[in-house]
Amino acid sequence: MRNVLFVASECVPFIKTGGLADVCGALPKEFYKEAWDVRVVIPNYSCIPEKWRNQFTYVTHFYMSCGPYIRDRYVGVLQYQYQGITYYFIDNQDYFNTFLPYGNMRQDIEKFIFFDKAVLSMLPLIGFRPDLIHCHDWQTGLIPVYLKTEFAASDFFWNIKSVITIHNLKFQGIWDVETIQGLSGLPLSLFTPDKLEYNKAGNMLKGGLVFADYITTVSDTYAQEIQSDYYGEGLNGLMYARRLDMQGIVNGIDYEEYNPATDGKIYTNYDAESFRNLKWKNKTALQEELGLAVDKKKYMIGLISRLTDQKGLDLIAYAMDGIVDDYTQLVVIGTGDPTYENMFRHYAWKYADRVSANICYSDDLAHKLYAAADAFLMPSRFEPCGLTQMISFRYGTVPIVRETGGLKDTVHPYNEYENSGDGFSFANYNADEMLNVINYSKKVFYDQKRNWNSMVKRGMGNDYSWRVSTGRYEGLYRYLLGEC
Repeated sequence: MRNVLFVASECVPFIKTGGLADVCGALPKEFYKEAWDVRVVIPNYSCIPEKWRNQFTYVTHFYMSCGPYIRDRYVGVLQYQYQGITYYFIDNQDYFNTFLPYGNMRQDIEKFIFFDKAVLSMLPLIGFRPDLIHCHDWQTGLIPVYLKTEFAASDFFWNIKSVITIHNLKFQGIWDVETIQGLSGLPLSLFTPDKLEYNKAGNMLKGGLVFADYITTVSDTYAQEIQSDYYGEGLNGLMYARRLDMQGIVNGIDYEEYNPATDGKIYTNYDAESFRNLKWKNKTALQEELGLAVDKKKYMIGLISRLTDQKGLDLIAYAMDGIVDDYTQLVVIGTGDPTYENMFRHYAWKYADRVSANICYSDDLAHKLYAAADAFLMPSRFEPCGLTQMISFRYGTVPIVRETGGLKDTVHPYNEYENSGDGFSFANYNADEMLNVINYSKKVFYDQKRNWNSMVKRGMGNDYSWRVSTGRYEGLYRYLLGEC
C-alpha cells in the first residue's frame, strides 16, 4: 500500500472556484484502493456549506510558528470521510473565516504560507505518513521547499517525494522578499534567482517548481507552451531547465455526472444511438425557456466561461455581428469582467431572438446548454487544459476551439475529405480566422448533415474519463517511488 496526500486550496464538493477543485475532488477516487491510500487536505473555510462542515470531526490541534511574522498560531485538524476518501481540513479562524477562498493577495500569501507549513506539521500527529505529496498550484508552492529545507532533518519526512501540478502558470503567489521571508521563516539564502526570487520579489510557485521532485501540467501541449516566452509568464527558462522532469497529463471529467443518457438536469435524455432523433428536443425547450426564437433548425452555439481576456472574448466582441446571423443563436453563461458582461447584455438586447446572456453561473442551466447546443465555442488566448470541450463531446455538442494547450490535445479538427475529426479549430489568435471556422462549421451543419452526425458520434465515443488520466498518474508515482 502506497500513501499519497493531495494538498490544494479547493476541492469539490466542499469548495470550488475553478477546475482545480474538480481535479482534487475526482482524481483521488479513481485510484485502485487496494494499492493506493490517497487522502486530501484543504483549508477549513467558513464558506464551506454547513451541510458539510457539520459533519467534520475533530482530530487534533497544536500551535505553530512559521517566520517572525507568524508566531504561535493555533492549528486545528478536522476530518471527514466521503465516497471512500479521507479529507482533512486545516482550521484557523484568523485565516480561513472568509466569504471566498481568495481575496486580498497579501492576505492570501500569508494564509497559504501558514497552510503549507501546517499541512506538514500535522502529519506526524494524525498517523498518516505519505510516500508522496501531490501539490496543486501556487497556494501549495512552499511545501516542496519546506520538505527539502526545514523538515529535511526529521526521520519522519525523510525521502517523502513531492509533485507539483501547474493548473495555470499565470497565478504565481508573488510578493516582496522581506514579507515572504518574514512569514515563512525560510532563510534569505533561498531568495536567489535560481530559487524563490523572481524580479527581486518572492515567488511561491517558483519555489515549488524548483524544489519539487517532479512537475506536471494539465496537458501535453501546455507543458511545451510554457517553455516559450509567450506562454511562460516569465518562468519559461525554469520550465525549459526542468523539461526532463515535467509532463502534461490531461484532466478528465466525471462520466457519471456528465451523461446525457441519465442526466436529470436536461429536458430529454439521449445517447450516441438516439441523439439524431432526441437531442433537438433539448434545443427547442431551452429556446423557449430563454425567450429565443423556437426553431430546431437554428444553429445554436454555446459558451460557458469566466468572462475574461484569457478566454478570447475580445475575438468574439470583434466578430459578434458576423457570428449571430439569421440562422444562428448564441447562449452565454458566465460572469467576470464587467466589460464583457455588458457586451453580452448589449447583444442580447440587440438580437433578442438570437442571443441569450446569462450573467451568472447555474449548474442546472449549464447542463441544459451542453445538451441543447449544436456547437461550443472556446477561442482561448491560452487554455492549460479546459473541461468544457470534453463535456461537450459527452453531450454530442461539437467544440470550436483555438489550437492551444488542452484544446489542441483533445479536439481533432474535422477533415471533410477523410470524414475524420471531432471538432473545429483555428491556429492564430485572430477574429477573422475564428469567424471563418465558425462559418465553415455552419456549412457542415447545414449542407453535410451525415458527416456532421458522424462527427458528433465520434466525439461521443471519446474517452476523457478520469480512468485514463489516473493510469498516467499511477505510472508517474511508481516511477518517483522507485517501483519502475
